Amino acid sequence: MANPRRQTLIRAAAGFVVIWIVAFAGYTVAKSMKVTPEKVVAYVDSVDLNGLTGDARARAIRRLTDMMNKLTLEERQRLRMARTADKWFLEMTEEEKGGFIEATMPTGFKQMLAAFEEQPADKRRRAIEESLTRLRELNSQTRSGATTNAAFGTNRPPGLSPELEAKVRTIGLKSFYSQSSAQTKAELAPVLEELQRAMESGRMMRGR
Repeated sequence: MANPRRQTLIRAAAGFVVIWIVAFAGYTVAKSMKVTPEKVVAYVDSVDLNGLTGDARARAIRRLTDMMNKLTLEERQRLRMARTADKWFLEMTEEEKGGFIEATMPTGFKQMLAAFEEQPADKRRRAIEESLTRLRELNSQTRSGATTNAAFGTNRPPGLSPELEAKVRTIGLKSFYSQSSAQTKAELAPVLEELQRAMESGRMMRGR
């Protein structure tokens, strides 16, 4: 008969191995399910939205929406500025475009817009300038290849056109957003996300 202590040690070792295997398998599955910018780009490139109708089309748009919402704020901003969804935007109806933009904006962004408009003009102007500067830095890093994520590319146009930047600075942001087309809202989304981050962190309220 085997030594009882030896049997106990063997069982403990076997249990440890099983636990390690289960944990590793769980980590592998979780990693494979994690949404990354590369997966978003691959999904957009792999689906011909124009060839879909009805429920299949709605499901495809919902899946892209869900994938975008699972990215970090910075990843989402970079993908927006890289115009990742442009291929689909050209094929979406105005209603689909509007729904996609609204669904991929941060929770509470409309309340943020209302609170932003209540701030003094100098604070609003400074916050917009700082947000645009931050986004230009992100765009510059992407275009220069500073990021290691190939999904963002390095030859994309800037995230905001000079014309839109000028309007953002001079027109009430809430009014401008509500009156804009879905395409303009898509271009403006990174700015709104950056403003919301500044307000939630208290950076805007503290000033410089």
